[in-house]
Amino acid sequence: MTALRNPVGTHVKVGPGLVKGTLKGARELGLEALQVFTGNPRGWALSAGRPAEDAAFREGCAESGIRVVVHAPYLVNLGSPTPLTYERSVASVAHNLLRAVAIGAEAVVVHTGSYVDPTGGPGLHEAALRRVREALLPILDTIDDPRMPWLLLEPTAGQGRSLCAGVEDLAAYLDALDHHPKAGVCLDTCHAFAAGAPLDEQGGTTRTVDRVVEIAGPGMLRLVHLNDSQDPRGSMRDRHERLGQGHIGLGAVEELLRHPATDGVPFILETPGSRDPGSDQIALVKRLRQW
Repeated sequence: MTALRNPVGTHVKVGPGLVKGTLKGARELGLEALQVFTGNPRGWALSAGRPAEDAAFREGCAESGIRVVVHAPYLVNLGSPTPLTYERSVASVAHNLLRAVAIGAEAVVVHTGSYVDPTGGPGLHEAALRRVREALLPILDTIDDPRMPWLLLEPTAGQGRSLCAGVEDLAAYLDALDHHPKAGVCLDTCHAFAAGAPLDEQGGTTRTVDRVVEIAGPGMLRLVHLNDSQDPRGSMRDRHERLGQGHIGLGAVEELLRHPATDGVPFILETPGSRDPGSDQIALVKRLRQW
């Protein structure tokens, strides 16, 4: 099977199970890639998989040529000063990496988190980055083998006390992790735009990706969350919109599809309705990819 330049997919619900729900839905939608939660995205429970189902899902995706990524729960915050939240976050990331191995996923996406404290006192940001380092370096060292899944860091839209909002903040975050070879980047277009990236300008998306590569290094951009934005650039609001119907526009999609750094990188849509039967969102990106 010929590898696609940019496999296109969306986030798929598990529903009745990985095979009867996720894989079945992915095939019906014609997905080339998919993203999935391995448990409750808004809870701390570490859901154990079922070995037979995991194997059937893994083999079914391989047979259909579907690339798989796991998204860690939304509650994960490795910069949190609250001991219980921090401990649960570390356990969740480690658990999701194990689940990624079991289901054949190539990566686990983790939001870069925040330092929470509303006072914004001196030293809080640096202390939070030290917590991120202490949490992630031991985990990253366990996945040093190139056959193991990547850990992909997803910068946020800038809301709250973000540790890594937008592309420029990646520098300090990756420095804290010693630019570990298995710490890659997931670029969310809505997040980047909300944090100020000029994706709505001609050439702005190309410059943004160039900067990601400059900061993170070649080959470290491993996933794109492809979303338009309901709000203008710099809004710091994470509200996704259907592609071509928001403030970013389709020019950004076209530039992403042509940038050398995205060659082989899956595009996962998180736009409203993108996983609904009859949605035009997946077909739209596939059509743009052919230009």
